[in-house]
Amino acid sequence: MYASAEAVVLAPLVAAAVLATRPRGLRLAALAAALALIVAAFATRLQPLAVHTFLWAHLLQNVVLAEWAPALLVLAIPHAVAARARRFPLFRPLVALPIWLATYFLWHLPWPYDFALRHPHSLLHVEHLCYLLAGICVWWPVIHGSYSSGAKAAYLFAAFVLASPLGLVLALLPRPVYSVYAHAPRTWGPSALGDQQLAGVTMAVEQAIVFFAVFAMYMLRFLQEEHLEGVFDELSRG
Repeated sequence: MYASAEAVVLAPLVAAAVLATRPRGLRLAALAAALALIVAAFATRLQPLAVHTFLWAHLLQNVVLAEWAPALLVLAIPHAVAARARRFPLFRPLVALPIWLATYFLWHLPWPYDFALRHPHSLLHVEHLCYLLAGICVWWPVIHGSYSSGAKAAYLFAAFVLASPLGLVLALLPRPVYSVYAHAPRTWGPSALGDQQLAGVTMAVEQAIVFFAVFAMYMLRFLQEEHLEGVFDELSRG
């Protein structure tokens, strides 16, 4: 049995909270996908690998909680319900993005990262909860914000540019920085340094794909809106 509290406690609580908003159709599918990701990350063989052996496995769990699952959870909430939280301060872009970045960078500093791994039944759960909450904050303005497509594209581009150094630094450092993984017993897979390089590259590539894909969608929408606005201007002058 590999299930952790994230799978057996957090996932059901999240499911209950989102189901209370009565999502339907694609929104219900988004909720199911988010829950499936959390269970896959925390109730499979990946869980012991992340806690005891490989950094790449733990970073995969982190991106699930900080990026993929939050995006799907926010998408699952109906717009009519989300409108009630429009004025919530933490969902404003200039607040949400710094919170998300600070959560990512502070928890990945060597001391708190190792300390959390040495307390897998307490502090590590706090770390993971922080990722999920920060992720919800960062995706909320994109999915439910009333901002223009251009503003959302700029916001996503900023998120990618500001977050990407973390993975790149991990991939380029000449030695392992997390002592838990540096001294972890390994019977297969990459060395401690190779594991860290793989984890950093994986994180950088994942963020590039996810954020660039959504950025491209909003940028295309912005260009289409600008084109239509130009057409209407010409028609009005004619």
